[in-house]
Amino acid sequence: MKSKKLESQLQITIRQALPEDRVRVDTIIAAAYSKYIPVIGRKPQPMTVDYGQIIAEQSVWLLCLADLPVGVLDVRPETDHLLIYNVAIDPHYQGQGFGKKLLEWAEQVAQQSGYAVIRLYTNVLMAENIAFYHRRGYVETKREPYLNSTVVHMAKSISGRPT
Repeated sequence: MKSKKLESQLQITIRQALPEDRVRVDTIIAAAYSKYIPVIGRKPQPMTVDYGQIIAEQSVWLLCLADLPVGVLDVRPETDHLLIYNVAIDPHYQGQGFGKKLLEWAEQVAQQSGYAVIRLYTNVLMAENIAFYHRRGYVETKREPYLNSTVVHMAKSISGRPT
């Protein structure tokens, strides 16, 4: 593993995922979410997605250190908002602000696409994720049952108007 000092000296870029990135995308998502399997009793939804198709639709972004993808952002346009479907950081690179950078990137994508609101959802048992989103200005909008658990819906206004 690289030291944090060395990592901070590497160039950070965000780019759209290409078909040849699929294996790395799947690897990052599996590594980031596998710790939740015993917590929620099943694979988290992002681990069940066919990212080959999603990458082809061009809604997946990669945060790269030099040329190495270490983070994944999957955003999906909806009628009245941009949905953040997935934010995942390789566990070896977590805690360095890369998730925050991807959320900021999602806000830029939303603004450039004309959206006033970004929405996301997470499992109630992923408490650290909920806290992370709260610290970034997301507010809880509702909870609903899903597969023997509860989904927490969150939103953030990027226009100054209430969500």
